Amino acid sequence: MHLFYTPDIAADYYQLSEEESKHCIRVLRLKLGDRVQLVDGKGGFYEAEIVDEHPKRTLLKITSTQKEYGKRNHYLHIAIAPTKNMDRFEWFLEKATEIGIDEITPIICDRSERKELKTDRANKIITSAIKQSLKAYHPLLNKARSFKELIQNAQASHKYIAHCEDQQKQELKTDFVERDNYLVLIGPEGDFSEAEISLALENGFAPITLGNSRLRTETAALQACFEINYLNR
Repeated sequence: MHLFYTPDIAADYYQLSEEESKHCIRVLRLKLGDRVQLVDGKGGFYEAEIVDEHPKRTLLKITSTQKEYGKRNHYLHIAIAPTKNMDRFEWFLEKATEIGIDEITPIICDRSERKELKTDRANKIITSAIKQSLKAYHPLLNKARSFKELIQNAQASHKYIAHCEDQQKQELKTDFVERDNYLVLIGPEGDFSEAEISLALENGFAPITLGNSRLRTETAALQACFEINYLNR
């Protein structure tokens, strides 16, 4: 059954946008009476029936509703330095959404090669990924922030920084507390600077290792995403 993202759904009937209506009727060739599924990005999962197959304003009737559909038992926030090659960063957004993530903050670091990030295209990739993976929750993509600003305003119960410096670090599973709120920092291609690492440690971030291999930025972020989801199963 085909799935549509409908963030503003609020009644028993819903009219698809012109773009989604065209996709529904012209591309998917759905007809009057066909059934579709909807998610609102806030945990609502709906089944609906086409009651008007207009190619610019398709009208749906909601036939069933589930709240907190697929709600996870923890909250995961990853703050990651955007990669110079945007394809790699977008790959991370897509795969992390499919695996399970709640919040993503691009951070600008001392060694960042990319200092700006447009979120419109990135949010479209996330939306596509929740539709692909049947997720009812849409991850929050924040605007880019400086490393220092993020560090000084971090609110998570468990805060981690993954870096490549030769210092004592622990694995994520060490003393891991399940079903909680986590924030993981992932640095740019050149890693965090020593000053940034020191600042994170001073602000309560625990240094972690993601294995013996030197991982690319997007791979390290996805590894952290996978490990935290796995440990909370």
